[in-house]
Amino acid sequence: MRDPAKITLPQLKQALLDVNTPLAAVYLYRLSDLSDEDLSEIKSFWHEIPLWRKQALMEDIEEMSENDPLLSYDNLSLFALSDPDARVRELAIRSLSYYEEPHFINLLLEILEKDQSPDVRAAAAFALGKFVFLGEIEAISEARLREVEDRLIQTFTSNDALLVRRSALEALGYSSRPEVEGFVREAYYSDNRDLIASSLVAMGRSVNSEWTPLVEAMLDHEDAIIRYEAARAAGELEAVSCRHRLLELLDDADLDVRLAAIWSLSQIGGEGVMDKLLELYETTEDDEVFDLLEDALDNLAFTQGEGFFGLLDVEQMMRDNEDGEFDDYLEEWDDFDDFEDED
Repeated sequence: MRDPAKITLPQLKQALLDVNTPLAAVYLYRLSDLSDEDLSEIKSFWHEIPLWRKQALMEDIEEMSENDPLLSYDNLSLFALSDPDARVRELAIRSLSYYEEPHFINLLLEILEKDQSPDVRAAAAFALGKFVFLGEIEAISEARLREVEDRLIQTFTSNDALLVRRSALEALGYSSRPEVEGFVREAYYSDNRDLIASSLVAMGRSVNSEWTPLVEAMLDHEDAIIRYEAARAAGELEAVSCRHRLLELLDDADLDVRLAAIWSLSQIGGEGVMDKLLELYETTEDDEVFDLLEDALDNLAFTQGEGFFGLLDVEQMMRDNEDGEFDDYLEEWDDFDDFEDED
């Protein structure tokens, strides 16, 4: 790969404006950690970049920011918050998922109040959830936390678009404010599928085991989206009582529900989980399921025994299991699980 650091600004400009040539990944790396001088130059020709390319660029930046925290597109994304196109602004907010500077709160609050696009306002409400969490762990001041919570409560109880209200409720899931419980219950017992789904997101984020019975009840819902969110919430709550139903959901007709069940089982652990996930790992032909199972098995090893399997990778575990050697470990571990559950 060409060295991104050696790409000049004129070369970067030419690549961004060349609508007949796909933008090579090396230019995306060049856009990471932009200096103020580089950003100023990009601002000068930003309006010349075709809209479809700006949208595609911000989609790529969002994905790369999520997959590689060492990359930083903060300067460019903060600038893109003022783009005339709503999709670009929405993607800019989403690409700042790791950005925790306090001044970002002010920007998000302003966007939530004034932006004309419901999609952008919803993205802002969702992003404010990070600061609710930071406030709960005392990483930002109580006054700032209260300001964010107040605005999110105001948004949820307003006549704003449902998408925006849902995002506000999900962000409030991290909050320990007493009134939030009432909002979550209101959404849960509504007749609206989307509000019910958002209430389950909030329940999972609360890490409050008192929500477990309500989450468990939704694992049998006829709507796959609600089963999916219930499965995710069960994992976040580490709800042992949901284990049996989650094991059944590994055969759900909906792929997303199956994936959520896999990961949540890795968070809960316990009797039968390792056996079942190893069986799936050995038999699945779906690449997406296979990749998630690798991560889930690693997570389960940590969940159940703080590294009980040591540095054994999943492939080695499977090779051992073919000879029956690993079965003995599973039996011993199941015995320990039974003791732990009784305790």
